[in-house]
Amino acid sequence: MIPTIAFFNNKGGVGKTSLVYHMAWMYADMGHAVLAVDLDPQANLTTAMVDQERLQVLWDQGDDDTLYGAISPLMRGLGDISEPHRERIGDKLELIVGDLAISKFEDELASQWARCMDRQERAFRVITAFHRCIQAAASTAGADIVLIDLGPNLGAINRAALVASHHIVVPVAPDLFSLQGLKNLGPTVRQWHEEWKERLPKNPVSSLHLTNQVMQPAGYVVLQHSVRMDRPMQAYDLWMNRIPEAYATYVLDEPAQAKHPSKDRHCLGLLKRYGSLMPMAQEARKPIFHLKPADGALGAHAAAARDARNDFKRVAERIAQATWLPKKRP
Repeated sequence: MIPTIAFFNNKGGVGKTSLVYHMAWMYADMGHAVLAVDLDPQANLTTAMVDQERLQVLWDQGDDDTLYGAISPLMRGLGDISEPHRERIGDKLELIVGDLAISKFEDELASQWARCMDRQERAFRVITAFHRCIQAAASTAGADIVLIDLGPNLGAINRAALVASHHIVVPVAPDLFSLQGLKNLGPTVRQWHEEWKERLPKNPVSSLHLTNQVMQPAGYVVLQHSVRMDRPMQAYDLWMNRIPEAYATYVLDEPAQAKHPSKDRHCLGLLKRYGSLMPMAQEARKPIFHLKPADGALGAHAAAARDARNDFKRVAERIAQATWLPKKRP
């Protein structure tokens, strides 16, 4: 199966979608074929990658060009899934377009989860619909890696999305609310994983090719980390010191081994605020590290954009080594 990584935290506003967006472009720049999947009902990744004129065409054409359309016949009892449309974003980057209508399936996904315990074929087909759509599209696209953007909640849509994900990267910010998010996320995901392992042997359809190697925590990325004169601001550093323990305790259910993310093996990287570069990149519809002088990246902005490339590349390499690339030999 083509490796999939879900970016997930049930605390919104930490920069999760921006991280997925930049990781997708970075992996493409590194020569990997990337399939990005927008499974957030708010479709923020889609609106970041697809200009409004093109998006209006995709949405106005009906359901056929989104993941919603690919699973809609199954959910309505009219058939099974179809392979979703892939929107080309770059030479090595494609997107499964998000759709606000995906939220219509929340109740159906919730009810079918329980019915898996009764060995019902339809239940397994519904719960694995995201998984089967994504793997089919990734295979056809020749993707090396799939990155999934999820909404900030612990609902049935995200549970089904994590059944389709081998690894979970948790974006966090150094604040009280992100730590509270970890407290909620960790036990819930562990419970979902155990429940999925319990359901797998009851699958009556051998052709579905399911796996229990899903929902594996890969680590966390600290976002919105404020620095001044290359040193963390004191208020942020106080919360930063609590992240390793919170992640180890609530997500991994094990003792913490570090007192600061920079010393924590579970920390996949620290990404600081990029100030005016972020709105500049949004206006240019490109990642920060693609900004050029014509986009307004002059002088200090140009230097900051180059620094951002190095920052995001380090994080991409850490995520890759923690998930899908072969480990380097000593």
